[in-house]
Amino acid sequence: MLTRLALLSLPFAAALASATPFKGYQQKVKESIHGPPSGWYKYAPAPKHHILELKIALPQPKFPELEQHLWEVSDPSHARYGAHLSKQEIEALMAPHPETADVVRKWLALHGLAEENITRSSANDWVTIRVPVGLAEEMLTTMPRIIMFTSTLRLERASSGPRATVSLRSCTTMSILFSPLPCLLVSRRSRARCAGTNHVRPTDSSPSGSTITGPAGNQVDASCNSTITVSCLRQLYNAVDYNTSATNGNALGITGYLNESTNNIDLQQFYQLQSPSAYGSNYTFVSIHGGENNQSYGAAGLEANLDTQFGFGLTWPTPGTFYSTGGEPPFHSDLMTESNTNEPYSYWLEYVLSQDTIPQSISTSYGDDEQTVPRSYAIRVCNGMAALGVRGVSLMFSSGDGGVGDGVVYPDQPLKHQCYSNDGLKTPMFLPEFPASCPYVTTVGGTINIPETAAYFSGGGFSNYFRRPSYQDDAVLAYLATLAPGTYKGLYNSTGRAYPDVSSQSVSFSVVYEGQATLVDGTSCAAPAFTAFISMLNDARLTAGKTALGFLNPFLYSAGYTALNDITEGRNPGCQTEGFNATVGWDPGEFMNAANKATFYTLIIIAVTGYGTPNFEKLKVLVLAM
Repeated sequence: MLTRLALLSLPFAAALASATPFKGYQQKVKESIHGPPSGWYKYAPAPKHHILELKIALPQPKFPELEQHLWEVSDPSHARYGAHLSKQEIEALMAPHPETADVVRKWLALHGLAEENITRSSANDWVTIRVPVGLAEEMLTTMPRIIMFTSTLRLERASSGPRATVSLRSCTTMSILFSPLPCLLVSRRSRARCAGTNHVRPTDSSPSGSTITGPAGNQVDASCNSTITVSCLRQLYNAVDYNTSATNGNALGITGYLNESTNNIDLQQFYQLQSPSAYGSNYTFVSIHGGENNQSYGAAGLEANLDTQFGFGLTWPTPGTFYSTGGEPPFHSDLMTESNTNEPYSYWLEYVLSQDTIPQSISTSYGDDEQTVPRSYAIRVCNGMAALGVRGVSLMFSSGDGGVGDGVVYPDQPLKHQCYSNDGLKTPMFLPEFPASCPYVTTVGGTINIPETAAYFSGGGFSNYFRRPSYQDDAVLAYLATLAPGTYKGLYNSTGRAYPDVSSQSVSFSVVYEGQATLVDGTSCAAPAFTAFISMLNDARLTAGKTALGFLNPFLYSAGYTALNDITEGRNPGCQTEGFNATVGWDPGEFMNAANKATFYTLIIIAVTGYGTPNFEKLKVLVLAM
């Protein structure tokens, strides 16, 4: 039985009108569905006995205070820099108002749900229950229905009604998320729509030959221009002689979703080939919400193998953790993503925030079209990532492989214009990526070759959900000031959070998959590679008796960019355009109309590579001085 999350309405006034304690509460529309996915239609009422999981997201009235802590402890110029908060302090800032929690408790009790039937997050900001469809209908006064798509029968709520939240007293709101929508006759799901790992070919086993000059000005094995290995990355990014510790408390985390497993035999073979000193070592596996780590060939994921092999291979003997999270999140289809292949970040966040100890550097190589993620869910997930930053965790996400937005990854593929809004209006627009667009994470774009240029697939854009954070103002406003007023008005949100922030090599990574060395492309390569160097910087700080770096962006945009290798060439095609050129500094681009090849200067500062790739030794000097 397949399960997934979906946003639902909670018409409190209708559901609870008969209960005196709940009189006076009113509903308001929060988000609306604009019809079922393409090819789906209402089929039949959902079976009453099927079990749904309801996740109730209680409001976090103290989040502005938590965000203020984040800016202060992440700003190297602030007196509180590095003074990260504890788990208990964060939970106090994430907790709902007691009255909100009491209203929810009474509502659940009204429908026969006692405390033993309820699961609460450690901050009490999430409440999870499992109920039959029949009871859910009674509780939510909504009618789930089966939606039919080709040979697959799925349970879906009727698409005609609004999705709503409830006003509790003054301006406090409560959202509801629910799962699962059971599948009958489930067809095989499409492969994980990760940010990378979608262009695979046999590895080039040619031996190392002469040297070439790398981005740090040092000599690099010329073979790194055709195949990227652990050794290549250490050479390219100036960390050949740095050795990490296994005893200073530093740790690295890698996340996995969509049933991606990392094969342990492949990992050990990778160690033998590229990191011999790590051979025989292991990692900690954590399963969240039924997440798998299937060791059978054919079950292991190329994405998970890539992430763990390079992440753990670069940082050994730093302890590593692989998180595998199951389930599916709320979802709004668009032309690019008609079925739900998005990731349930809320389950991962709920788990990791409940832990006393969290890896200081965590890499994620997964992402979704921002508009396919319901806005309220995206905001709630992004808030959880801010909480991790305040606890001293550096979160890295790949920027995606769709260029400016429609998933056109390789030059030999035809351009398919799918860059439209999914709000029922089909408005032409560039499509940002989430969680890359969250302002509380560091987003990693992709480069290729030596000298480095922007990879043609590297994603970048402006968020339509999140406003531009102040740490980006100088970089973005300086560029926008050079543009003609009104250029490409309506295709972008000039006040939104721009990404990526940084970049790393992302093409021809030599990964062991099902016993064979295989070359892999994608910003999925860039995220664990960049994260590994941040983990090394955290290692250096902890060894020196300092705190972990935590949320990186205020440092990167104020001083850290001076220790990055600027990328000045390359473009990222998509949306029937040839995309944006990288230039000096934080990269604006050049727009090419695909129909007539007329060149325009775009107003969009699409950061194909952000501020550039890491120079570890220069960065180490900066972070040890803070």
